[in-house]
Amino acid sequence: MARIEWVEDGVERSAVWRSESGWPAPKKVVLADDTMSADAAYRLALDGTALLWRGDFQNARQLVQALARRIDHKGERPRRAKAGKAAPTPLEAFHRHRLSQLQRARTLAMLVLPFEADHSIPLRRAPDAQQACLEAYGPVDAPYVASLRELLGVIGAHEWRSKGVMIPALNDRIHPWYGVFSPVRGEYVELVAQAPLPAGAQRAFDIGAGTGVLSAVLARRGLAVLATEVDPRALGCARENIARLGLSAQVEIAQTDLFPEGRAPLVVCNPPWLPGKPSSAIEYAIYDPDSRMLRAFLAGLGAHLEAGGEGWLIMSDFAEHLGLRSRDQLLAWIAAGGLEVIERHDTRPVHPRATDADDPLHAARSQEVTSLWRLRSSAI
Repeated sequence: MARIEWVEDGVERSAVWRSESGWPAPKKVVLADDTMSADAAYRLALDGTALLWRGDFQNARQLVQALARRIDHKGERPRRAKAGKAAPTPLEAFHRHRLSQLQRARTLAMLVLPFEADHSIPLRRAPDAQQACLEAYGPVDAPYVASLRELLGVIGAHEWRSKGVMIPALNDRIHPWYGVFSPVRGEYVELVAQAPLPAGAQRAFDIGAGTGVLSAVLARRGLAVLATEVDPRALGCARENIARLGLSAQVEIAQTDLFPEGRAPLVVCNPPWLPGKPSSAIEYAIYDPDSRMLRAFLAGLGAHLEAGGEGWLIMSDFAEHLGLRSRDQLLAWIAAGGLEVIERHDTRPVHPRATDADDPLHAARSQEVTSLWRLRSSAI
């Protein structure tokens, strides 16, 4: 693994660099503590210099908040300066927002913390984050360094995993693991819970199971489910959730890329909704480079449907409103797969961003519709 190096008390030191976001190890490292001003830290972070924290943990949290305020304030000035000009297109707004978010994340990731080999943090007033780090990183055999921003995400993920996400369609909770997309957007789960099942269907494939939430919903509807996943974390997460819900006898989860062997009367897939390059592990549930998973599902669906069977494609049209993909492209991929649309069930998102007028992507979000496309072979 990559290492970072620094000089402390006249001695050259180094440690393993961990970044679930995939950030490269910083080349320049300086020691920082409670005496460093936010302005000085901001200048160093912008320059790509890592600040290895040796002070009080709670002061480090406050410093990250101060850095975030400076980044956000800097981002507001260009928007005000261009207030008299034409508003950007949704696609331009998306690319600007994406770039600013990446730059913001990279800058905030420059405040880094030391960790011992047991995941403890050797700083004053540091929280006990050992279990959270163990869940995210697994066992380690040496001290390491990671960003405070990432640690806060790891702690937040541990809290979500502990308390779970309430799923009304299950009348129970799903517990997402770190790095596995949480089913907080419940509208797509409700679509799967309410759509009419194919006549006589007793089995289903769930392609890309994630937390296992859709497999659980299908099982509660009386189907035997074979779910597939390739990501080790998602596999563990789905299996744990299915077992917790008492559905292990109905749901099998296999490590397979996309489709399993054979055919089923129902094949369900909720692929990443946006074409684009993920910048971290968690974003693989959001961004699908060149729509590869979507296109592969549509191209291979017909060969895995039983006669008279249905494929359910669950996705948002957010990409269409952003200009990242057109409806005509989607329909062309459906037709190229030898498929036709039986029906489409639509619903509006209810997450807070959908109605947030201050969101940079509000113009597109305000028009977003989440759909369940019922597909079948056009050879029928």
